[in-house]
Amino acid sequence: MKLRSRVFIAGLWCLLFCLIAGQAAASVTVKMSFTGPADEKNNALYYFVKSFTEKVTAGTSGRVTFELYPDGQLGSEQERMELLMKSGMNQPVADMASFAGVAPVVPEIYASSVPFMFNSYEAAHYFFDNSGYWKKVQELFRERTGGVLLEAVEEGGFLAFTNSKKEIKSPADFKDLKFRGMDEGQIAIFNAFGASGTPIPWAELYLALKSGVVDGQMNPAMYIIIGSLFEVQKYMTLANIQYSDQFLVFNGDVFDSISPEDQQVIRKAAADANKETRKWIEAEDLQQIEHLKQQGMQVYAPTNAEMDQFRSLGQPGYVTWLKSRVGQEWIDIALKDAEEANSKAK
Repeated sequence: MKLRSRVFIAGLWCLLFCLIAGQAAASVTVKMSFTGPADEKNNALYYFVKSFTEKVTAGTSGRVTFELYPDGQLGSEQERMELLMKSGMNQPVADMASFAGVAPVVPEIYASSVPFMFNSYEAAHYFFDNSGYWKKVQELFRERTGGVLLEAVEEGGFLAFTNSKKEIKSPADFKDLKFRGMDEGQIAIFNAFGASGTPIPWAELYLALKSGVVDGQMNPAMYIIIGSLFEVQKYMTLANIQYSDQFLVFNGDVFDSISPEDQQVIRKAAADANKETRKWIEAEDLQQIEHLKQQGMQVYAPTNAEMDQFRSLGQPGYVTWLKSRVGQEWIDIALKDAEEANSKAK
């Protein structure tokens, strides 16, 4: 064989090896953490995670795959956020983070959870899909954590109040009650109504309610079922307090290492899985409330006048607290964009 031919063939083999090595380097397995069990029927976060990860794996032809870690197996909310911020290519991670995970590094996200801000699911969807506020929060998350904030994922119906002591029809009924707050923002709402609030992790909530450390909490019906909270809570008030969501976040180093084409697959998979989850949750919510009634909970839906009472105290109380955490401009843009979203949803 002539020297030139041997050199040409060797070059082809080298090119082929480089292509194979490059494909291997582009492949990544991401550790995906989320709260609650891997129960597609009862846990909306798993419903979303399952759809999202399957879409990504299929859309990237296996170049991006996932290992799932339910029930917070990678640590507490803050530990998982720290892991996401510190880990790189040696430990690629993604997480379904609540406000308790995101707000310590980006407190501006609290402005998306002003109580009684959205009139409907449609308004909340428009806000998180289109608002200038949300785009600014995504940019800020990247700047401060290095990670990528992909979606605000609907995780249940609007939050409802529950407690073990008495029916709540107005803010006056909160007097002398003790409530669990998921975060400082929720505690500010309870304080505005004249109740006390204390932070308790989700994993400790059932025992805290059972033992009387706190009398009540707020969550959507889905989480009351997941946590079997109906066993230790008798009264439920459908006050549509806050839109229930968590946040899909992705390690920035890992995301940047993925090709632009596969990054687009990830973004589209997140958006499509979120839309599917929204439809499923909203169809299930009424059935879940009926299930709680069958479990013995007394469920009350406030009148418009009673809702105005909740709003007139809860919203200013929360905003006053929020001003101690973020600049007024964040509150203004969130409320302005929410007003537009309510208008567009009509």
